[in-house]
Amino acid sequence: MLELIADSLTAEAFAPFGEVIDARTSASFPINAGRTRRHHDLATVQTLGKNARPLISLFVSQPVTLPLELTFLERHPLGSQAFMPLHEERFMVVVAPPGESINPADVRAFVTDGRQGVNYRAGTWHAIQSVLDREGEFLVVDRGGEGDNCDEYPLAMRVRLAGE
Repeated sequence: MLELIADSLTAEAFAPFGEVIDARTSASFPINAGRTRRHHDLATVQTLGKNARPLISLFVSQPVTLPLELTFLERHPLGSQAFMPLHEERFMVVVAPPGESINPADVRAFVTDGRQGVNYRAGTWHAIQSVLDREGEFLVVDRGGEGDNCDEYPLAMRVRLAGE
């Protein structure tokens, strides 16, 4: 069984898998007569394939128990998938680079600080939604349209937070 320790999520460490969405570290500009700050173009939305279109959804996720036990990772080969917590929910992020198979040595685990979101690039292997502490609500942007856009790869792993 693969054993992982979740590191703190940073844009640099997550770059091979997608983008970290965090208004605290992004450039912004005023709109709406100066009443609103727009943090613009924070992630690349990918929609590939026939009749592809972006979807905006809300996910309500129940908290996982730690250590997190996983039996597979999934990927969406035809589009990116972004998760942004709506109420400062921390969540676990487990990822592996795109490809037809997963090398266990390339699997990484991160934990968000509750104000960070992630955007998985098309084809990036990732774990199911794994919110910590309490029920979580997430704004999700991903791909709709024709074609099979979800693959699973079996891989047993256990993920702990640093210090636990």
